[in-house]
Amino acid sequence: MIEIEVKVKLDHSKASPVLKKIGAVKLGAESQSDIYFAAPYRDFARTDEALRIRSLDGEAVLTYKGPKLDRVSKTRKEFETSVDEAATIEILHALGFSEAGVVRKKREVFTAGEITVCLDVVEGLGEFLEVEIVAENENELETSRAKLFELLKQFGAGEKDSIRTSYLEMVLEKDKS
Repeated sequence: MIEIEVKVKLDHSKASPVLKKIGAVKLGAESQSDIYFAAPYRDFARTDEALRIRSLDGEAVLTYKGPKLDRVSKTRKEFETSVDEAATIEILHALGFSEAGVVRKKREVFTAGEITVCLDVVEGLGEFLEVEIVAENENELETSRAKLFELLKQFGAGEKDSIRTSYLEMVLEKDKS
C-alpha cells in the first residue's frame, strides 16, 4: 500500500467550519503514542525510512515506512501489522534496535469521501492537519496528490505549506534546542 499524505500547520478552530462545509464525517478521536526505532545496521534518518510501534487504546501496530516518493508530500510505501507491544519491543532490542524517540498526539479522524482528514495536537509541537489517501500502486500518485492539495485549498493551505518533516524529526529538533 502507498500512503499519500500531506501535513500542514493549522489552527484547529479554522478547520471545523471547513469540515462541515465539505460534509466530513467524524470517525472518532484517539490518543496515540508512537515509539520510533533506530536500526543497528543503517541510519533511518539518512535513508528516509521509519520503524515504529503505535499504541492506541490498548492495541499496538508495528509500521515500516519507506523513503518518501516525491518532493512535495509525505508519500511512502507503508506496511503495518498488529503486534504485542512489549514482546515486539523486546524482539527489536534483542536484534540491536534502539528507541530513537517518542511522539504523543491526540487525533480526531474524519472521512471526506476517499480522503482521511486528521486533526492532530502533537505534544510539544501544536496543532496540525493531515490529509491522506491510500493508493494501491504508483500510477495513482499524481492524481491522488492533486486531490489532497485541492482539498487543502479549502482550509487556506497549499503546496507551499506542506510539511514533509515527520513529527519525530520535529520533536527531536525541538529537544536539541
